[in-house]
Amino acid sequence: MNEPGRKHAETIEALQIDGGVFVAIAGPSGVGKDTIINYAREKLAGRHEFVFVRRIITRTPDAKSEDHDALSPEAFEAAARQGAFSLIWEAHGLRYALPRSVDVDIAAGRVVVANISRQIIDDLQQRYAKFVLVVVSAHRDVIAQRLRARGRETDEQIVARLQRIAVEDTVRYEAVRLENSGPRESAGERFVSVLETAAADAEAI
Repeated sequence: MNEPGRKHAETIEALQIDGGVFVAIAGPSGVGKDTIINYAREKLAGRHEFVFVRRIITRTPDAKSEDHDALSPEAFEAAARQGAFSLIWEAHGLRYALPRSVDVDIAAGRVVVANISRQIIDDLQQRYAKFVLVVVSAHRDVIAQRLRARGRETDEQIVARLQRIAVEDTVRYEAVRLENSGPRESAGERFVSVLETAAADAEAI
């Protein structure tokens, strides 16, 4: 079931792309998805078979948000019309996209890693022949602490977000589960292992 204000991704083309592996990392805000991704990026630096995707978002960058490419809503719409994106979705009043280069990297046999919304899991599974879902979780008190440190939401909004976590439906998917309440090295090393396994399954050309 979609949450209010969200919709499934707009799949740009209805073909399945083979060769590499798309590794999607999902989970509610505050579980540390970006921390795990950044850990793996540092550990795998210089390994050209791994691609860590910069998402395109209609949100102005700040020091406490993820490293992303920001576009105004108007520029985002223009880029979408020009075919610059592989997938598009909406969440929390913002528009998100993955760049068209993702398709090129998958076709070239690389492992592509992206932080995604659970709303587009079905779309990704249909678009990429080799797909791995990694779902990150953390204790509620840890999530609350991280959200407060991020400073983008009020206490009331954080409580509402924590209540929504209980009904998220990523459990219905086959996925690698990562618990990330402790030091980042713990979940980070497990994630690196997942990516190394995906690289072994990719068909580099």
